[in-house]
Amino acid sequence: MEKDTLYSDEALTSALIRALHDVKDPEIPAVSISELGMVYSVKVENGYGKVELLPTFVGCPALEFIRNRVLSSVRGLDGLVGIDVEFVMTKPWSSDRITPEGIRKLREFGIAPPLSNAKHRVVPPCPYCGAADTEIENLFGPTACRAIFYCKNCCQPFEGMKVV
Repeated sequence: MEKDTLYSDEALTSALIRALHDVKDPEIPAVSISELGMVYSVKVENGYGKVELLPTFVGCPALEFIRNRVLSSVRGLDGLVGIDVEFVMTKPWSSDRITPEGIRKLREFGIAPPLSNAKHRVVPPCPYCGAADTEIENLFGPTACRAIFYCKNCCQPFEGMKVV
């Protein structure tokens, strides 16, 4: 029996999805690309996999790094004949795609998750003490998807994900 007939496409798709949960974001290593909502689609046909990802920002300098991490994480999957990893630029990523687990992990890492009700409040609560008495320090954080905030309660600066 040949390698490409040992495993069903459905089983390989499930294995690919599980493997993607272990691929961490290079800028926020506490959160996976799945938890950030970057995984757009995963398909396997005749043993050949295709993973489509949504970049959090089109100009993100880490895209090739993320692609290589995905390739490394699935390279040893039994039954997978080949894999293609592409970034979808025709559909924008939205901060609403971040999973509840991703939001929890962002907070634990010290990054305020984006607010889903941003129309009413644009400055997030502090991820350290939970206080709402915060202010924006700089819209330009260490990456294009984050800004710098300051908590007036615990006097700590913190990063926050931008609402997109």
